[in-house]
Amino acid sequence: MAIMDRFKNIFQANSTKQQGNMVGYFGVGSGESRQYNYQDLAQEGYLKNAIVYRCVNEIAKGAGAVKYMLKSGDTPLEMHPMLDLLDRPNPQQSNTEFFSSLFGYLLLSGNAYVLKVGGDMAPRELHLLRPDRIVIKGGNNPIPEKYEYMINGRVVEEYAVDQDNGFSEVKHIKLWNPLDDYYGCSPLSAAAVEVDQHNLASKHNINLLNNGARPSGAVIFKPKDDQGYSVNLTESQRQQLLTDLNNRFTGTGNAGRPLLLEGDFDWREMGLSPKDMDFINLKHMSATDIALCFGVPSQLVGVPDSQTYSNIAEARLALYEETIIPHLRLIESDMNEWLSPLFGEDLDFCYDIEGIPALAERKRKTYENVVSAVNAGIMTRNEAREVIGLSPITGGDDIYISANLFPLGSEATPEPEAPVTDEGMGMYEDNEDETKQTNFPKAGEDKKISLRNSQYPQFDYDFAKNLKEVGVGKQIWKAGGNIRGNEAFMLWGRARDGSRTPAVLDWIKEREAWAARHMRDGNHFAEGDEPNMSNVAGLVAQIKWGVINKRLGEQGMKDVILELTKKLEGRKWEEIACEDFTIDELKELEAEEKQRVSDKVKRGLTEQVKEHNEKYGDKPTKRATYRMLEAVFVRGVGAYRTNPSSVRPRVQSADQWAYARVNSFLFALRSGRYQGGKHDADLFPKGHPLSSK
Repeated sequence: MAIMDRFKNIFQANSTKQQGNMVGYFGVGSGESRQYNYQDLAQEGYLKNAIVYRCVNEIAKGAGAVKYMLKSGDTPLEMHPMLDLLDRPNPQQSNTEFFSSLFGYLLLSGNAYVLKVGGDMAPRELHLLRPDRIVIKGGNNPIPEKYEYMINGRVVEEYAVDQDNGFSEVKHIKLWNPLDDYYGCSPLSAAAVEVDQHNLASKHNINLLNNGARPSGAVIFKPKDDQGYSVNLTESQRQQLLTDLNNRFTGTGNAGRPLLLEGDFDWREMGLSPKDMDFINLKHMSATDIALCFGVPSQLVGVPDSQTYSNIAEARLALYEETIIPHLRLIESDMNEWLSPLFGEDLDFCYDIEGIPALAERKRKTYENVVSAVNAGIMTRNEAREVIGLSPITGGDDIYISANLFPLGSEATPEPEAPVTDEGMGMYEDNEDETKQTNFPKAGEDKKISLRNSQYPQFDYDFAKNLKEVGVGKQIWKAGGNIRGNEAFMLWGRARDGSRTPAVLDWIKEREAWAARHMRDGNHFAEGDEPNMSNVAGLVAQIKWGVINKRLGEQGMKDVILELTKKLEGRKWEEIACEDFTIDELKELEAEEKQRVSDKVKRGLTEQVKEHNEKYGDKPTKRATYRMLEAVFVRGVGAYRTNPSSVRPRVQSADQWAYARVNSFLFALRSGRYQGGKHDADLFPKGHPLSSK
């Protein structure tokens, strides 16, 4: 076939219209606009083009796999006749197959037709009708008169349309068409030229392969007679020559066979090589344009060197957000307009968009954003829950603010009932023994971390254990410590058993510092005093840590505990409490125990001490200690619990109020002035301008 004929065939339409003049930059002309029907689009597009096939299936199968739900108001329904119908629309199709086919018809033709079968109102079955078999008969208004179902040019069934409300047994779902009142516009129509280009590029390559990958050419015959005039071949000679050339030199079997020409014959190539025509880039450009018309990222259809998306996950996310979800919204709208009212209830058909796996990353980012907004005081918890699809909760309409951003304002903070005296200030300042606790053992490579190497001898462990477990000793045990004291006793037992775990070793070092810090705690019991549940508390705390009081000694401590035990034996705890501890005192002890800061708060306060001292700790009057901030924090918790009316309405927890008090204290410590009201002046170091000492 000559090259002119080949290019004419490429651009010639399949219709019976006469081909017009062709002029183009290729030198071979351009064809008239071609009219495409559904058969052309389905045959040349979906069935013969890999890109169209992939795009349609990416959208149709992805959309068909999304779970749907039915709601009555805001309540999801687990069982309902409409759900049963959608789960099994007809005997031949499952719900996934039904909806995948619906989206396929919509993408290929721009139209999808759903037929309800059986029942005056609620249908028993739903069927899809092929778009090419439906003819819409128009009337005098935008509402069609009827739908005709045709097979082989014959009307098989007619479906009337109510001219008042537009209802029909057939639901027509369509994509917007700017030039037609009744029929939709398919994305494949917009991509038809690119589809033809892609298909013809593939066919041309096949033809080249069939011809040995050689371009076409011309055999030139220039004979002359004796007088020098040109001589033409006869028709039979011309046909014989063409037949011989085709038989001998075309097809893959004759590839590479040399052409022998003699006399006045000559061969001239007239085609363009595949490299000259740049077919590879041509196909890639066509594939990109086709995917663009369908709304599918080109990376998902196999176009190499696509830089639009950094990875497949982002491309698939864009496919759902920009293409599949809008199509799902279209189906939701049409189903709620046509199918839901047939069941006579206030029903809402919708898709579970949040359940799409490809959107998990978007959901995670949304969750992180709303959590940050709540923590920053921008959103309420109920506003955040609404964004992520959760129902509101009681008390979730308040704004929470970060403690380090909370202004104390001009209101005064209640002063402590028992301010720290000059003598008691030492426990809030740096303790030399405590700062050395990490250096235990102090010297010698052979000196290991153990209780034997401690400068504080151990108390009688068996005596302490009996006190903890036997009789009224249990009540005495409770009077002498907090949760950490009980943990200390447990770790003491493990250390005696030879355990060398990190927790035990850390406790041994902590015991060294604790003993130095709390040795005077046992001095609350003076010699000659009658022991009771109040004045032995310090001794019991030392017993829990396995420390011997230097003033009383081990035997003196035992004598005090035994004397109190004899006093309490045979008496009820309520009587003991009334005599040795008043009910108010017991409640105060319980409240003090609850006010102990948590490990999380300890870490936070420790970090605040570190940050403050790195900037301002060079001056002794500005230096902070952990116990100093802990005292401020505990007082803040107590103020919140005992006088909540003084707390601002937007403060929702004791810790939040306590942190605000700590931040205000640190501000005053470093600047020498209060942000708001005066508070905790007894905790400032000596020499500080705000110190009450």
